[in-house]
Amino acid sequence: MTGQGAATAAGANGGGGRGANALRGVLVVALVVALLFFGRRVAALLPQFASWVEGLGALGPAVFVAGYAAAVVGFVPGSLLTLAGGALFGVARGVVYVFAAAVLGSTVSFLIARHLARDAVARRIEGDARFRAIDRAIGEQGRRIVFLLRLSPVFPFSLLNYALGLTRVRLVDYLIAAVGMLPGTVLYVYLGKLGGDGAAVAGGGRTERGLADWALLGVGLAATAVVTFLITRIARRALDEATAA
Repeated sequence: MTGQGAATAAGANGGGGRGANALRGVLVVALVVALLFFGRRVAALLPQFASWVEGLGALGPAVFVAGYAAAVVGFVPGSLLTLAGGALFGVARGVVYVFAAAVLGSTVSFLIARHLARDAVARRIEGDARFRAIDRAIGEQGRRIVFLLRLSPVFPFSLLNYALGLTRVRLVDYLIAAVGMLPGTVLYVYLGKLGGDGAAVAGGGRTERGLADWALLGVGLAATAVVTFLITRIARRALDEATAA
């Protein structure tokens, strides 16, 4: 091939590469915009979603888990759905379903950030000193840092899932560290259960509980809140120490 031919081929390849990068950038921006739009729309429909799930019977838990996971990917506040899970399924089943859905949704977000929308996520957290410190610490002790972040997140939950996709943490460590979501999950599910019982009694849907029942629920909620607070405080202190350097 002559020098002129090689230059022409190189120029064509360079143009093709730039075109592919531009197309990828447009697709990534469109994806992020779609997720944000989806999140805002779904957040307004949560009460209807909860009522719909309640009427599905045995299929309800599977639909709830899938909807919760999709909402996490779409930046819908997870606390609202966690409360709904407690009201719909009670404490034990609610914790199981919410935790499974949160792990599924957070993992999808992590993989999107790592393989599809890396540039868009990087721009969103650009200049955040907390994330730079966390990224450095993850390079040394990934699983422990992600676990502490789950116990006491310094980022909103949905954004944290995407942000962690930019770090060097391994997927297996990311999944193991998800156990750190359990204390907060139990607390919010418990709150949802208590609120759901109160609303049902007020609406005449259930037999009114006695004073002893409400006292027991109140004590359980208070104990759960205190334990969650203490765990969160210890985790934040450990996280601060790990990222201080």
